Amino acid sequence: MALGRLIHIGVDLVLVSTALAGIRQATGLKFRPESLTDSKNLQSYIDSYLAIGEKTVGLATYQMTNNPNYFSRKISPNMSLSLRLASRNLTRSSLRVPARIPARTFATQRYQQQQQQHQSSGNSKQFKMPRTTKAGPGAGVLGAIALGAVAGWYFYSNETTPSWKKVNYNSVYKDIAGLLEDEDYDDGSYGPVFVRLAWHASGTYDKKTRTGGSDGGTIRHPAEAGHGANNGLEHARDRLEPLKKQYPNISYADLYTLAGVVAVQELGGPTVRWRPGREDKTEADCTPDGRLPDASQGADHVRDIFYRMGFNDQEIAALVGAHALGRCHTSRSGFEGPWNASPTSFTNFFYTELLNNTWVPKKWNGPFQYVDKQSGQFMMLPADMAFKKDSEFRKYVEKYAADQDAFFEDFAKAFAKLLELGVKFPEDAPVYEFKTLE
Repeated sequence: MALGRLIHIGVDLVLVSTALAGIRQATGLKFRPESLTDSKNLQSYIDSYLAIGEKTVGLATYQMTNNPNYFSRKISPNMSLSLRLASRNLTRSSLRVPARIPARTFATQRYQQQQQQHQSSGNSKQFKMPRTTKAGPGAGVLGAIALGAVAGWYFYSNETTPSWKKVNYNSVYKDIAGLLEDEDYDDGSYGPVFVRLAWHASGTYDKKTRTGGSDGGTIRHPAEAGHGANNGLEHARDRLEPLKKQYPNISYADLYTLAGVVAVQELGGPTVRWRPGREDKTEADCTPDGRLPDASQGADHVRDIFYRMGFNDQEIAALVGAHALGRCHTSRSGFEGPWNASPTSFTNFFYTELLNNTWVPKKWNGPFQYVDKQSGQFMMLPADMAFKKDSEFRKYVEKYAADQDAFFEDFAKAFAKLLELGVKFPEDAPVYEFKTLE
């Protein structure tokens, strides 16, 4: 911002100097530095400043008059002389050769010559100075002024444009999509952890205090990143960090939520409406620990967490379907295993597996969880089982298990709502519906 302001001021100063030079060359009127100060040093600085405009006009005039293929104009002899003088003087000044500014205009010189001839002939009548052809600023003057105005407008508008408007979000989408696949990470995709990052960045919202949520991108700060529920999300943040450097005008808050949208769509899920305009905040704005769901709890806890954000049972049941993606890690949550056999595909498999498998407690030294009785390869968390046991939740589980399209439709709405909780978007923030990559 400071650099843009300095450039804007500099362009304005050049524009003023150029305008004064154009007036001087068109009329012979010259600014008098001594009218402002008695200091010789300051007068010298003012002369140097005025010389910038002289050079600008001269170089512009020289280039335009020497490029007849691009510029042409019918001009009077007086103006032709002025243009030649301007071109000559400024060409000299650009070569650092001192050039004397003509003290008299062409019309004044002609008047004095004719007055002398008239007096020598003995005619006592006063000779009237001939009327000169009025001419506006030369093409060089107009070109220089226009150039300065355009440059000033560019730097001024660039300085005052909000950062979020300077981002090509379609390009960001494509670049995030390019980061998803990695055979050396987990099941070969960063998609599931991107969804988890967007989810946990947004799921801290409290509708009563109007604090938390994705706005602020506070999940990047140690005070919030260190919450137990956020273990392992540094993998997602580190993966996205190069894009933050590539697109410095995008906020972390927008980047993290957009990454979740990209992952859902590119892994086969529904189109999720998304809009930019979130702003980053400091560590002082981090939320307290305990606002995210505890996977070891049951239905009452789940409702407490989601009701606090403003969701109803149907929306809660739709959001939990994202557990079709990814897996749990003992090094992060303490739990272990994927929910189904395709952890990098967004499907309704969470619901079908939950209903169709027989789930038994896992026998191990870790925290209490369930595994499928048949293979023991897939798992469910205690909080997941609440959606099978609770009658209100179960009706939505059955609906989504039978109809993936219905699940996709409801999930897209609930997830978009989650990502926007507590965000005060600019009134002109557009809504994006990104197309998946071919």
